Amino acid sequence: MAADVAAALFDVDGTLVDTTYLHTLAWWQALAQFGHEVDAAPIHRAIGMGSDQLLDHLLGDDRDRSEDEAIGAAHLALYAQHWPGLRAFPGAAELLRECAGRGWRVVLSTSASGRELDVLRKVLDADDAVHAVTDADAVAASKPAPDLVRAALEQVGARADRSVFVGDSVWDVEAANRAGTPCLGVETGGLAAAELRDAGALEVHASVGALLAGLDDSALARPRTGER
Repeated sequence: MAADVAAALFDVDGTLVDTTYLHTLAWWQALAQFGHEVDAAPIHRAIGMGSDQLLDHLLGDDRDRSEDEAIGAAHLALYAQHWPGLRAFPGAAELLRECAGRGWRVVLSTSASGRELDVLRKVLDADDAVHAVTDADAVAASKPAPDLVRAALEQVGARADRSVFVGDSVWDVEAANRAGTPCLGVETGGLAAAELRDAGALEVHASVGALLAGLDDSALARPRTGER
């Protein structure tokens, strides 16, 4: 890895695009279709995990896994009904462009599948600022495993300790910290600032718009380069 490369890694769902509660509803409906009556609150708190980890978290890892693929497909079909109305959070695209302009290599690092990510990128409309993308299809284990973060760093040749991850869930914070990368939390996924800090977030901001407004005072102000 190059000593002078620093990456700004961004989760997408719930961080850059307002999707957390739509995912919660889609998983709630998909699970119910297969006879799993799971309350919405724990589903909401599991959003940010990849589907492999989410089903283990909600249904237990000792369950019959024969329906997992069908449940995941049902979730995607239900979630896809909302795609025409998706919107990026105010300031999301501007934040990516500002980070790129300050010398960060901007990477989207998401538990979404490739198909979902294509839709999210169109909604975000900031590909001109994005250096690379890593999604759930590229790794063996999704968040909170550190695989996505490590894969994103490897794609751009960045060191973990010189990079920063931005996410909205405790699973983002855990994945980043396990990869050795500090995480900035945003509250747009519906978790309280205290929860993100308790999980290990270096900073917490109300939204990516708020992070953009206070960028000069954040860990994203400038890349740390040329240090050992």
